[in-house]
Amino acid sequence: MSENQPQIAELLTATVPMVRTLNLEYAETTAERAVLRLPDQADYHNHVGGPHAGAMFTLAESASGAIVLAAFADQLSRAVPLAVRAEISYKKLAMGPVTATAELGRPAAEIIAELDKGERPEFPVTVRIRREDGAVTGEMSIVWTLRPNS
Repeated sequence: MSENQPQIAELLTATVPMVRTLNLEYAETTAERAVLRLPDQADYHNHVGGPHAGAMFTLAESASGAIVLAAFADQLSRAVPLAVRAEISYKKLAMGPVTATAELGRPAAEIIAELDKGERPEFPVTVRIRREDGAVTGEMSIVWTLRPNS
C-alpha cells in the first residue's frame, strides 16, 4: 500500500458521490497503478444478475481517476485533471464482485514535461475489469488531460 493511497481513497470517497453510492473499495493506489473493487450488490445488478454496465463503467473510470491523482498529485496546484473521452468494451459476463486495474499509457515524466512547456497534455489510461476468477470482463480506454490553471 502506498503512502498516498489513504489520502486519495478518502479524497475520492468524500468528493465523488458515485464512489460512495457504489461502495467502491480501494485496494491499491500508486502512481504505477490503481486497483478498485466493486462489491457484489443486488441493488446494482443487471437483468442477468451481474453488475450493471453503468456500475462497471463507474468502477473503471474511478480507477483511472485514482491513478491520475496518484501520478500527478504534485501538479494539482498548477493543473486540473479532466477526463476527455472514454470507451469501454464488455468482453465476458461479469458476475459477483469485480476489480478494475488502471495503468497510465504514457510515462508521467513525459506528461509533466509537456505541462512544463505550457502545453495541455493528453494521455491514455487503460483499465481492465476482472471477475474474481481472473477473467477479463471489460476493458476501458480513457483519455485524460491536465488543464493548466489560468
